Amino acid sequence: MFSGIVAAVGKISHIQPLEQGLSLVVDAGKLNLSDVSLGDSIACSGVCLTVVAIDNGHFTVDVSRETLACTVGLDGMNEINLEKALRLSDLIGGHLVSGHVDGVGEVIKFAPVGESYELRIKAPRELAKFIARKGSIAVDGVSLTTNSVTGAEFSINLIPHTLAATTLHRLKPGSGVNLEVDLIARYVERLASAEQELR
Repeated sequence: MFSGIVAAVGKISHIQPLEQGLSLVVDAGKLNLSDVSLGDSIACSGVCLTVVAIDNGHFTVDVSRETLACTVGLDGMNEINLEKALRLSDLIGGHLVSGHVDGVGEVIKFAPVGESYELRIKAPRELAKFIARKGSIAVDGVSLTTNSVTGAEFSINLIPHTLAATTLHRLKPGSGVNLEVDLIARYVERLASAEQELR
């Protein structure tokens, strides 16, 4: 589990094709790897990946073909948001994030509003029911609060700190972003649909 509070911005520095996906070497940037062990999970732009090697400020993860098919940003030498998995004693500054991306959204608008920026995203139609005004959503692994929701589109206000501490400042209309809806919303929907199914 993660909290959606990005600890550092890293960069994919090497890509090795695998039979069923890709092996990525990630420059961890300012992320402290001293307490990271083989087998640990690190969220890479919202995607929970398993560390298979660590070397001199870099870590390696394998990404399956299935994961590549339902996410963006892991198939090139891109900067990525990094967060280590939570410990039970950690503060949850954002919201509970599993690192299992639900779909890819499209940036519709990214424009300054005073000192902040308005980010408007169109979500896949099947995810729209999980997104609520003033609710939580993870965008490229960043825990954010929605300001408004209209159909499958939602808007977010990004403060200067969030822009400086993540890769979100690089977004533009047409950019794809990894989306993970709120866990609570997902379980509420399942409870409601299960009630109907059992009648």
